[in-house]
Amino acid sequence: MLRRLDLPLLLCLLLLGIVGMVVLYAAVHQGDVGLLHRQAIYWLLGIAVFVGLCFLPLRHVAFVCWPLYIVVLLALLLVPLVGDVQMGARRWLNLGLFYLQPSEVMKWALIMLLAFIFASRESSHGRGLMLALLVVLVPVGLIVLQPDLGTALVILTAALVLIAAAGLPWRRLLFAFIAMLVSLPLVWRSMHDYQKQRVLGFLDPQSDPLGAGYHVIQSAIAIGSGGLFGKGYLQGTQARLHFLPEQHTDFIFAVMAEEGGLLAATVLLLLYGFLLARMLIISARAASRFGALLTLGVCTMFMIYLGVNIGMVSGMLPVVGVPLPFVSYGGSALVSMMAAMGLVMRVVIESHGRIPWQRPVNPLA
Repeated sequence: MLRRLDLPLLLCLLLLGIVGMVVLYAAVHQGDVGLLHRQAIYWLLGIAVFVGLCFLPLRHVAFVCWPLYIVVLLALLLVPLVGDVQMGARRWLNLGLFYLQPSEVMKWALIMLLAFIFASRESSHGRGLMLALLVVLVPVGLIVLQPDLGTALVILTAALVLIAAAGLPWRRLLFAFIAMLVSLPLVWRSMHDYQKQRVLGFLDPQSDPLGAGYHVIQSAIAIGSGGLFGKGYLQGTQARLHFLPEQHTDFIFAVMAEEGGLLAATVLLLLYGFLLARMLIISARAASRFGALLTLGVCTMFMIYLGVNIGMVSGMLPVVGVPLPFVSYGGSALVSMMAAMGLVMRVVIESHGRIPWQRPVNPLA
């Protein structure tokens, strides 16, 4: 089986892991260094999950899609009741040894379930489409109530892309897009005050430089001051003096850009670009429709992570809680991402030697 592994994909993950730990140290070396140790433990756990899923046949993955979704949905229902409050939001469950963020796991559980639904029936079929929308909207509603509007929008976007890739007629896609536009005023009215302030701060950061616009302004200063080659490793003033908010999680890209400059940021983006391109190739070569849709869903989720996080820290999008893949600190996010990559590697193993343009025969092989 080792000869069937995708070595370029493994090498890319290894490099991203090294970069992530190096940048995380720069973000926390004058603060809570224990975060670095915990992230190393999360990496070991993520690697173990990755290896385990490499040995799990896709037909067994398809079998556990519904049970996994139901378990994570129950965890989301528990969050408002017994969830732990951090940074003003109730999103985590205290499991003793670690905190679990069910919304992070739900992203990937939904990708798996949607791939299963559209692999086992035609996506244009009315009941199949209604089922897909139902399994998406229920957890999205629970996540909005936490409140975590950013994660909810990420899940909705990834779901729509996967539904479109599964063969939904363009008229229905256009109808869904129009429905989203029409619902924007309702979404705005249902948003919390701090969420509205983030949007307004994004549109005009200088209107409230010490409040809603603070995150965007400080992040822009960090990125811009890095220049071409950066200030040098561990020499970033925005990170060292703690002007950057959440510099070890959501705004860690700004730390890297300040200390490594445009050069380091470009190298990181090239690594991400290679990872995404590799997953698209794997999806095209998949031996089953389930494997193809599963890999495409994982690739789409990573694209959204990258677009939203980098757009957020550079001031092109409102501030939402979306991590930078394999770089931001966080156990639930990292382990779930490594699990997703383990599933992609399993698709590679089962599609070994396949010609890219061959059509899948068995949808759940």
